[in-house]
Amino acid sequence: MQSNVKAIELKDLWRKFKASGDQRARERLVVAYSPLVKYVSGRLASGLPAHVDEADLISYGLVGLISTIERFEPAREIKFETYAIPRIRGAIIDELRAQDWVPRSVRARAREIERANLKLEHKLQRAPTDEEMAAELGIGVPEFVESLIQISHSSVAALDEMWTVSDASGDQVSLLDTLEDPQAADPVKMIDVNALKDRVADAIATLPEREKLVIALYYYENLTLREIGEVLGVTESRVSQLHTKAVLRLRSHMTADEEGAPASGRARSSSS
Repeated sequence: MQSNVKAIELKDLWRKFKASGDQRARERLVVAYSPLVKYVSGRLASGLPAHVDEADLISYGLVGLISTIERFEPAREIKFETYAIPRIRGAIIDELRAQDWVPRSVRARAREIERANLKLEHKLQRAPTDEEMAAELGIGVPEFVESLIQISHSSVAALDEMWTVSDASGDQVSLLDTLEDPQAADPVKMIDVNALKDRVADAIATLPEREKLVIALYYYENLTLREIGEVLGVTESRVSQLHTKAVLRLRSHMTADEEGAPASGRARSSSS
């Protein structure tokens, strides 16, 4: 009963705000949906360095929430939470990138790892081990693992960003939200979305089993890194490394597809 009452109240607030720009209604909508900002900020904060204050992330996310409320069209019959979460996340990521707090050396090492992974997968026809990756990069395994930790602490772009594009306003939006009308969807857009889904699915299929599991638990079951660690019986730091390796492998696959490199989608996964 309470949820029904709340839904009616929200619907009335949306009507008032969209009909007349009622600022009080807008403020109440911001308060009502502010838990979304806390949720997104918390998930992002778990993979960022300790010096990045979660309160700052919440501040950036609130800006994104306000912008999203102003642009949202209830008549589209899309659930607001579905529409808002990627935009709140995008606002936080845009602000972090604007600050350019990630060391250039870390970005460079991430690109090196992606290239090395792609090269070894083509050569070995399976996902390379840490030892093979370290040898290809000309470093020791401990240094390779340390690189993964540094990248995981600075990587705010992850798997869900592979599913997004920029809309006319410059916002990062889900490709699934770009279908204008469920009753009359643009066939070309549907083909593009389905093709992207297939590419991501093919790339995930090449991952070692533990990395597949981390991706599934994090992105589909919405578990935190700590919770995944409890499931796998490993530390949160180890889960973070597995997640980082998985994302770097997936990025190398997606980049290879875009550049027309030979596909390694049929490569056999090795244990990680």
